[in-house]
Amino acid sequence: MINRIIRAVAGAFILISLLLSIYVNQNWLWFTAFVGANLLQSSLTKWCLMEDILKKLGVKD
Repeated sequence: MINRIIRAVAGAFILISLLLSIYVNQNWLWFTAFVGANLLQSSLTKWCLMEDILKKLGVKD
């Protein structure tokens, strides 16, 4: 369950930031890069801040 939520949040963040970069300001692409870097970091270290946050909110694994 947690992995599905994390993927959904990451995908939503990427799509929203891309839309914001098109319609508001190109600097929103930095947010897209930040999300991508976090995904890469979590795949290498097996640690994800969003997972910790969701667990503290009571979401079951």
